[in-house]
Amino acid sequence: MPGKDSRELADLQKVLDITRVMAATVDIGDLLQLIIDRSMELLDAERASAFLFEEETNELVSIVAAGSGEIRFPADRGLAGAAAQSRSTINVPDAYNDDRFDATTDHKSGFHTRNILSVPLSDHQGGLVGVLQVLNKRGGDFSDSDVNLAETLGAQAGVALQRATLIEHYVAKQEMQRAMEIAREIQRALLPAGPPLITGFDVAGFSESADDTGGDTFDFLQLADGRWLLAVADASGHGVGPALVIAQTRAMLRAIAMQGQDVSAILTTANNLLCRDLQGRFVTCFLGMLDSITAGVTYASAGHGPLLFYDYQRDEFDELPSTGLPMGVMEEADYSQVVARQFQTGDFAAITTDGFFEAANVDGEMFGMARLRALLRDNRDKSSAEMISTICKAVEEFTVGLKQADDLTVIIIKKT
Repeated sequence: MPGKDSRELADLQKVLDITRVMAATVDIGDLLQLIIDRSMELLDAERASAFLFEEETNELVSIVAAGSGEIRFPADRGLAGAAAQSRSTINVPDAYNDDRFDATTDHKSGFHTRNILSVPLSDHQGGLVGVLQVLNKRGGDFSDSDVNLAETLGAQAGVALQRATLIEHYVAKQEMQRAMEIAREIQRALLPAGPPLITGFDVAGFSESADDTGGDTFDFLQLADGRWLLAVADASGHGVGPALVIAQTRAMLRAIAMQGQDVSAILTTANNLLCRDLQGRFVTCFLGMLDSITAGVTYASAGHGPLLFYDYQRDEFDELPSTGLPMGVMEEADYSQVVARQFQTGDFAAITTDGFFEAANVDGEMFGMARLRALLRDNRDKSSAEMISTICKAVEEFTVGLKQADDLTVIIIKKT
């Protein structure tokens, strides 16, 4: 039967040609459209659909289908679901006489399905990638030869779709990583470029996020009257969401402070604004006004603590609690409690976020406030920047072998 042999060779050549085109196509949408168009051409059919298998939802989804919009359904429903579950081709000569056939799409579109060929698409390891369905063979039913052709095409299509999916995921990951790098650069640019030059004081700050972006910040801002606004804030959680919240918080604090408000009014106004925006998040914040002429600081703390003040003459720490609720928890919260503190030579204040004292080692032991106080005391004669470097290195050594679990932020205000 030379005619049959030559036809089979011609069909095989068509499949090889389609395979070459699929190998050069990396966009999933374009690849699916190619599979649909060429399967109709190869099998002389009126319509086709290619469904991708979504393992997370256990659904079959058509991103593109000839003559139809997107379709999504459980991966065990209908003839496509049957092919997916059995991992075998299903050839139905009379669709409406098969109980597995779902005529919903026909009813919506006005199309009438006579016969249908459902072919599972698998990756190179046999995992389900999707299902190809070809409908209405022109001039009759799908033959055994058509089944062989469809399975041959399906085997190539499944691997091509797997490759395209992997490439898409890789590109998306690269784009996300680049976006996160940009977000990190922007967030780092919002931190002070260097220590403030405050007469009679040595002030330094540091912040290192646990992820690409973080929920901590610190700030130094000289006001019109010569005083300095000093802030440490920590949005709940870490990552992109808290990073957006903390950037908003920083902008609010600066804008309100520049209107000449005191720390109580600044926190009150910022809290009321944040309460309207935050959904289930909150922000702790130490906010101080440092006067270099009087060597005094007035501060209020919205849920941020403990706060460490070291008295050099007494060689003792005062470990003080916050003075109010975190911001974003309750509108019209009370921030009227303001604390005044005088600095003498050698005195310092260390305001940290909880990433320092809650840092845990491989045994689950926390770094703790006692270690933090001891390190600060032992290094009290060093500069603020050197003290910060010392405690950061100590936390790193304490948690060696573990990924940084939380953002680390600190400012030290030291009287020289």
